[in-house]
Amino acid sequence: MKSFIPAFVALFFGAIVLRAQPAVELYLTEEELPDLVQCLPAPPDTIGEAFTHDIMRYMWGKTQRLDPERLAVAKLDAVWDLDTLRTIYSEPFGLEISAEKTPEIYRAFVNGVSTIEQIRFRPKAHYFRMRPYARFHEDSIFPQDDAWLATEGSYPSGHTIRAWSAALVLSEINPAAAEALFARAFVSGESRVIAGCHWQSDVDASATAACIGYARLQTSLRYRVQIALAREEFRRLTAAGQ
Repeated sequence: MKSFIPAFVALFFGAIVLRAQPAVELYLTEEELPDLVQCLPAPPDTIGEAFTHDIMRYMWGKTQRLDPERLAVAKLDAVWDLDTLRTIYSEPFGLEISAEKTPEIYRAFVNGVSTIEQIRFRPKAHYFRMRPYARFHEDSIFPQDDAWLATEGSYPSGHTIRAWSAALVLSEINPAAAEALFARAFVSGESRVIAGCHWQSDVDASATAACIGYARLQTSLRYRVQIALAREEFRRLTAAGQ
């Protein structure tokens, strides 16, 4: 198995703590984003081929937990924290993303991802799909979080929308890193299946959801100005390192 555990994983694994979130300035409101209920299909019913596939993928995810390395990645990906997210994606991006070292990239990243991820609210409330671990009366990989996770619908996956949004925004800043960024986003989506917190169909819809939100984000003048500043900062920093 290809290793997806960077050196910093030890800082989180076994001691995952939610920290104060960075200050966020949204480029668009939730109401200004497309309504996924109107443009994506409903999640699979509890009968039929699509739901059977969801069940098989849930069983597959449980086998992946037997691999300590893959389980560690899934646990890292489960952290709902923007600083953890930007640390994870700094590696495939090729440059450490931080408010101190890359302020323009950091603003585009944090604000862009936070804007796109709002697109999950309406479909989650509308469908209120039961999560896999709850349907099977089992624990996820973070049983201490199971009670509050069950208060929010499973479809789509907010974590996966964040992961794909991160890849979309950062690949606009550094197109050469696109392959590595989207590969990592794919792994993040699989992590949610392994965690037992999402069905595969949740994850699949979430990648599309992120792209829909990202397309709408392009219409924000403030985002276009910020992404230009981020690209210039990236060009300057990487040129200095040559």
